[in-house]
Amino acid sequence: MPRLHEVPAAEAHEQAQLVYRLLFGDRDPVVEPGTETGTRGDWWTVTAGVPDCFDHIVAGFSFYRSSNRVLEPQLRELGQTRAGYVVGSQFVFSQHCKACREVGLSEDQIVAIPAWAVAECFSPIQRAVLAYTDALVLERGRVPDGVFNALRADLSDAEILELTYITCTYAMHATMSKALRLEYDDVDDPIAEVRAPEESTYDPMAVVDDRRS
Repeated sequence: MPRLHEVPAAEAHEQAQLVYRLLFGDRDPVVEPGTETGTRGDWWTVTAGVPDCFDHIVAGFSFYRSSNRVLEPQLRELGQTRAGYVVGSQFVFSQHCKACREVGLSEDQIVAIPAWAVAECFSPIQRAVLAYTDALVLERGRVPDGVFNALRADLSDAEILELTYITCTYAMHATMSKALRLEYDDVDDPIAEVRAPEESTYDPMAVVDDRRS
């Protein structure tokens, strides 16, 4: 379950009620969760807890899907999907794999996104976008000149700005989803001690402990 309160349909503000109807029909998504893509839908029911935050998120979706955008949709989706992967959000990565298909990326390309650096199915500009995404997300914006120059060889300033804004937005969405345990990111942290058998007295560092010599 998500870590924050979910807003039922009867308590949702006008914009949220509209989105609820589009995604869930006549169901109250808190009582009867589930969307056509298989998610619970609690990204929406939780973010509706702050109405203008919800509206800002919706406006962000409208921004990147607007006909005003000059960035090619395939490049946009490569950035969004890779951002979801490197942040470790199953939700963002999974949803944007689906979006990658919608914009015409091949199955080979989608499967290769986690290991793009050793894949041969991407064009030079696609590889530049993936490298830029890693610099934005993993390196927190520390972008080598070589990567940026590769973008500049094919993209305009407006395209690069759109790519930067949209990719960083989705890194934020991925982080939020994990932190609040939303959708497919409602999972326990896999990093925990694996305890030794109760009867064991073995010191795992004894083999390199110079005090034993």
